[in-house]
Amino acid sequence: MNKHFTFTINSICLDENYHPSDKTRITTNFANLARGNYRQANLRNALKMIDNSFNALAHWDNPKGDRYAVELEIVSVNIDIEGSGQAFPSIEILKTNIVDSKTNKRIEGIVGNNFSSYLRDYDFSVLLPNHNKDQPQFSIPDNFGELHGKLFKLFLNSDTYKQHFAKPPVICLSVSDNKTYQRTENQHPVLGVEYQPNESSLTEQYFQKMGLQVRYFMPPNNVAPLAFYFIGDLLNDYTHLELISTISTMGTFQKIYRPEIYNANAVAGKCYQPDLNNLDHSLTQIVYDRAERSQLAHEQGKFAAEHFIKPYQTVLEKWSASYA
Repeated sequence: MNKHFTFTINSICLDENYHPSDKTRITTNFANLARGNYRQANLRNALKMIDNSFNALAHWDNPKGDRYAVELEIVSVNIDIEGSGQAFPSIEILKTNIVDSKTNKRIEGIVGNNFSSYLRDYDFSVLLPNHNKDQPQFSIPDNFGELHGKLFKLFLNSDTYKQHFAKPPVICLSVSDNKTYQRTENQHPVLGVEYQPNESSLTEQYFQKMGLQVRYFMPPNNVAPLAFYFIGDLLNDYTHLELISTISTMGTFQKIYRPEIYNANAVAGKCYQPDLNNLDHSLTQIVYDRAERSQLAHEQGKFAAEHFIKPYQTVLEKWSASYA
């Protein structure tokens, strides 16, 4: 039944002139920055922060800290079911590329980084709340996240993915503010010191159904660990420059929209619990509407229900039941 699904990929450069398309989830980090009166300054400042972070981490043979620049591509993945010609915006991810001014080379980075999905919005902002409405105890619906996970794995195994990308994706998210993280003795020269959580989270379980495992590292020059979701061997499957491209890009986004954690004035200790109410933090000079982002997630979940779940429910359920 996999022949019923066709993936197509479109990409656009994320620079200071970027304007979100009509199909882009407007709660996506970079899309949120690219709206309003400060859109161009937001993007220019964010991209400069990414370059500065990259050069600080890739400091060898880089005496002036200006050798590298990061170029970002927004990769939009559409899915067409049964050849209907009606492509639904499946996921949106970021692709990093590295420009080395010393060698005049453009180096391929990592795909993934940021991760946006209308179907995930549906699962977390529509399905999950409706399942728990008026219930005395919180619970997870049966098969929660399975359709999303199977579609993601189908995309990774598709010819479309393999034609565009050489390696599996790495997705970098913030840590959870309701978990505690313990520093370990394991340390990587680029990813930094590793932390381990006290328990698994719903997000971890959701991404596990996508075929992704997670490890937590606090890179040099950072004040809190990041969550790295990946396939295979995170520490050995990617070069230092590839990893730095993800750290600098997503670390910058986290400083902008999670400043209480990632732009805190104190570095995470041996036992660390993130706190979104932390007042001891600094703000970037970038305008970000976090409240709007949360409110719109529900609307985007409803969009997925109306334009994807309901029209193709029978096909999706039959396919999901047969997909190993």
